[in-house]
Amino acid sequence: MKISDSVAVVTGGASGLGLATVRRLADAGARVVILDLPTSAGESVADSLGEGVEFAAADVTETDQVNAALDAAQRLGDLRILVHCAGKGGPVRLVDRDGNPGSLETYERIVRINLIGTFNMLRLSAARMAANDEVDGERGVCVLTASVAAWEGQIGQIPYASAKGGIVSMTLVGARDLATKKIRVVSIAPGLFDTPILPASARDTLAATVPHPARLGNPDEYAGLAAHIVENQMLNGETIRLDGALRMAPR
Repeated sequence: MKISDSVAVVTGGASGLGLATVRRLADAGARVVILDLPTSAGESVADSLGEGVEFAAADVTETDQVNAALDAAQRLGDLRILVHCAGKGGPVRLVDRDGNPGSLETYERIVRINLIGTFNMLRLSAARMAANDEVDGERGVCVLTASVAAWEGQIGQIPYASAKGGIVSMTLVGARDLATKKIRVVSIAPGLFDTPILPASARDTLAATVPHPARLGNPDEYAGLAAHIVENQMLNGETIRLDGALRMAPR
């Protein structure tokens, strides 16, 4: 899929991995819609990036809001690229320090944002892409964001790990499901990246746990892989770890 002149939606595009991806796609000639929460910096980010980048406020779990954002994207042309970066963590222990069972409400909220939100974006975007004319034998590409926590979730990460594991499982099934529509589905599983989600006090300690390169990942490295996935037709149905050979410890 050629990035130039394509229309892309990037969720969570106001910061971190999403913002780096917005910049990469826009620099490559795509018209990009940042889909992020109304409370995000999405509008100011879009203004700063200039013509070809727009902001559409939406919660990825809310179908009406997502459809309105996708409508905005389709006003720019045929939607052909989705990069889904939106997500959120939060700790839950199965049994807390006081001996109480972990919060079902928190578990459900985190799984809803990360897993249900991914399914919602994938199904609604794919339905739009399926109506596109084929270009070079395909109609669209969906890049999802998993995490190394899908395999090595740390203590307290059970809702986040559950959701990211679900995204890994969703990837091949989604690619098979959409193969007849000529839409590819690929996931990236980042390790430790230099984004606002990481506490500043722990960054040096976390960076030292990465074998090589012994540093935090740069969001531009995620964006570069996302762009390569879009352009490489043989990448489909796979989850790619982007982690410097990191394997997370239990805590």
